Amino acid sequence: MDKVYIPHLLQRPEKTLAVDLDTHLGDLETLTPVRGELSVTHQGTYLEIKARANTIVTLTCDRCLKTYNHRVVIAPQELIWLEHEPDPATLPLEREVAVDDLVETLPPNGHFYPETWLYEQICLALPQPQICDEDCPGIDMGESAPAKPVDHRWSALAQLQQQFNPPEV
Repeated sequence: MDKVYIPHLLQRPEKTLAVDLDTHLGDLETLTPVRGELSVTHQGTYLEIKARANTIVTLTCDRCLKTYNHRVVIAPQELIWLEHEPDPATLPLEREVAVDDLVETLPPNGHFYPETWLYEQICLALPQPQICDEDCPGIDMGESAPAKPVDHRWSALAQLQQQFNPPEV
């Protein structure tokens, strides 16, 4: 996906760029291409971005460490304000920032990067924590686990563990 030069949006019909998505994102490994649609509309003082997309990613379970496939479906909407960037030389080194100032801004004569925006939206939609199944038991530490530590550096920990949990007779 190419970057979008913001002033060119003003010359498009209804000041909108609509893109059909069927691509792999460079920074995100997916099993299927990201499919859907994305629209960027110039609203004078801000950009209105809407998307509907889906893909399948392979995740690693935080409990059992096995990989599993997860379908990601997103329908984000965002307003990005168009403001000229202030000269950094005139800004104070420290200043308080109000909650209302925590919004995305782009320069009116700059570029919007749809691929980066889409990547960020998909990453925000990934589950946290990543668990393969609600009933995931975690790592199997059954009889296949060694009785003695493999690495001698763990022997002190094994001795301490035996002090608190003496072996059953």
